[in-house]
Amino acid sequence: MLRVEELSVCFGGLTAVNKVSLSVGTDEVVGLVGPNGAGKTTLFNAVSGLARPSSGRIIFDSVDVLRAPLHRRAKMGIGRTFQIPQPLHELTVRENLLVAQRFGAGQVDQQKIDEILEFTNLAPKGDREAAKELALTELKALEVAKALATNPKLLMLDEVLAGLETSGKRRFMAMLKELHQKFAVGILIIEHDIETISNLCQRVVVLNFGKLIADGAPDQVFRDPEVIKSYTGADHAGSR
Repeated sequence: MLRVEELSVCFGGLTAVNKVSLSVGTDEVVGLVGPNGAGKTTLFNAVSGLARPSSGRIIFDSVDVLRAPLHRRAKMGIGRTFQIPQPLHELTVRENLLVAQRFGAGQVDQQKIDEILEFTNLAPKGDREAAKELALTELKALEVAKALATNPKLLMLDEVLAGLETSGKRRFMAMLKELHQKFAVGILIIEHDIETISNLCQRVVVLNFGKLIADGAPDQVFRDPEVIKSYTGADHAGSR
């Protein structure tokens, strides 16, 4: 579904993403991890159309979308969330989803909106003003709901669990597991919590200083000495 090939993103003299190649299939949940500043969100921005790559290819459903505008990528099935929730101010929860659906899917489907609101436990808050009357967990759920409303084939989640307390994080993680199956969507998720990534993802990709340093099963990747060193500065697994 998604194939990134030798992708680089530069800002002036800074190379934020350096010749990264990765893939995500429709049936996969893939974790994207790495220290702060590793290039994870920049990679998300490049795939979704918010950052212009310097070189490389972004293939989605066999089409090179490297130069495609953001709205075209959304209509093709690339949906994403943001680390800091961005509700549409002055609109209700339902209206937020309707706007997202019209932008991404090109048409309004009230039945689909009802299904998403029910799934994300936002149905009781459907007529509430999204920006003012939702708790953090609900705002995070709204980010996911807006992305789902665009009818994505690939859902990119940028630290959607950040800031949640332990029980809220577990409930959210259970919802994401069910979401993957219910909506038949591939997931690429940025997350710092190694336990969460290990429980949620079949495969993990690790970036450090803009470069891909590991790609594999969680138990294999998190034992990789280079990955351990990128997080801790340790030179070998034994000094973790």
